[in-house]
Order: sequence, then C-alpha cells, then structure tokens
Amino acid sequence: MTETARPTAHARLARAKLNYALHVTGQRADGYHLIDSLAVFPAIGDRVGLGPRGSAPGLTLSGRFAADLVPSGDPSGDASADNLVTAAARRLASHLDRDADVALELKKTLPVASGIGGGSADAAATLRLLRDLWAPDLDDETLAGLAADLGADVPMCLLSKPVRVEGIGEILTPLERFPTHAVVMANPGIAVSTPDVFKGLTTKDNPALPALPEDGFGDLDALCAWLKATRNDLERPARGIAPEVDGVLAALGDCAGAMLARMSGSGATCFAIFAALAEAQAAEQALHAAHPGWWVAAAPVERIGAFAG
Repeated sequence: MTETARPTAHARLARAKLNYALHVTGQRADGYHLIDSLAVFPAIGDRVGLGPRGSAPGLTLSGRFAADLVPSGDPSGDASADNLVTAAARRLASHLDRDADVALELKKTLPVASGIGGGSADAAATLRLLRDLWAPDLDDETLAGLAADLGADVPMCLLSKPVRVEGIGEILTPLERFPTHAVVMANPGIAVSTPDVFKGLTTKDNPALPALPEDGFGDLDALCAWLKATRNDLERPARGIAPEVDGVLAALGDCAGAMLARMSGSGATCFAIFAALAEAQAAEQALHAAHPGWWVAAAPVERIGAFAG
C-alpha cells in the first residue's frame, strides 16, 4: 500500500514520563506487579518522525543516546529488530491489514533504561504519528488498546497528561486540574534493570496512594503537600543496585528553589520540582557545571484545567 497523503504533523514528541509517586501494591499470579502511581509528562522527550519522501522503509536513529539502542553501539546499525518504534508500526499496520512500509526517524534524546519511559513514549508517539498518516479516523479507544499490546507503560504515554495509574498500568484516571510548574531531571549515566529493581523489593503489598482531590490539584503547594505523604517504593532497591542515585537526589535537593526531589520509575533518573521554569533552568546549569558527565534537563509541566485568579 502506498501513502496517499501526508499527516498534519510530520513528527511527534515522545514525552518523558515522570512518576511523581509510585506505590507497589501487590503482585499477580503471572508475576506482574500492581502499582498505584501519579505520572506526569513534562514538555521534553525523544522525537519520532517520518523520513524524507522516497526514503526506504525502516528506522533511522540519531541523537545523543542513539547508540544505546543497537547492540553494536553504532547508531548506523540495525535498530529495527528490537525497538518499540518499529513494533508499534507493525502493530498498527497489522490492525489496519496493511504493510508497515514506512520510513521512520527517531531522535533519541532521553537516556535508555532510565525510569522515564523512553521506549514506551517512543511507541506511543509512533502510534499517534502513523494513525494520522494511515487512519486519521481511528478512534482513541482502539489506539489505546493497541498501545496496551506493546507494554504496560505505553497507554499512559499515549495519553501524556497527568494521570493516576493503577493495576499493571491499564487503569488510567486523568486529573481534572494540575498546576503549571517545572522540573529538572538528572541521570548519572547508569542504566538500571527494571526486573532487578522489582526483585529487590522486600514488601510488595504496600498501601495505595492517599486519596487524590476529586477535582485535581488547585496549586503547586497543594500538589507538593500531597506528594510528601507518598513515596517511590522502587527507590530503595534501585539505590541498592545503583548507589549513585543517592548523590543525584542530594544534588537535586540542594538546588535553590527545589520543592521536592525524588527518583522516577525504577531509576536511575531523578527529578526535582520547581515553581518556575527560570529556577529549573538555573538549577540545570548549576548541575551541568558540577556534574558534566550527567544527563541533566529542565522542562515545563503545563497546566491542566481551569484555575481561578
């Protein structure tokens, strides 16, 4: 099947996923862990796009972390066999009963295996991009079902809005209101194995998140006060595997204006919350200077819903 029209967008931002809170509440008989998490998606991430017209089908990699996606460490190598971008293209093509004959480009700017959902976000961005190209009338519910086939984190990344995530990632409750603010993310250059972190959990039936306000969070102070009654249950086992996380959390917490510092997902990326983007950018510059080997990035988190004043 040949392409007959170009989509409105030729590229999609694959937003990073930050677990502001992550409680592990159980484990199913099939081994999957149950979670209760508040996930947020700042305006930063990888970028998935269409190749130039006439390009051969396949996936082209670029960006700081492209080499980490291929076994050879060479970004010019074949990344198609084990990559969620190509898996997403194949899954959507199969649903539409068509060939996945499309040239895709992935600019990999998020670190790999870092607890911020990079691969899942890439898959979600690919689904949105190719839905626009191949089947613009395909409804969001069907697309979410295809996302779930690709991994537990892909549906929340498809939504890419502040959301409470329960079950193994399939129960999503978007927040009605969420305050604008900014974050700084930092990773010490260490990939952490998610299965190994879960294996290190000493307790797997922890309490769920505290009740969330029915209408969301009215301001940043309310959000941070609620977060201080929560935790990331994966932080302790991750720190056992990667002690460097301790130093990242300490450095973020020491930044001027930091309201809360925590690890995201299974690590090793950590984040700090700031009231204003300018504060986050100043912290980013200071961390870059003090730790030139780290990946550090500041980004805004947009407001959701109506706010008074």
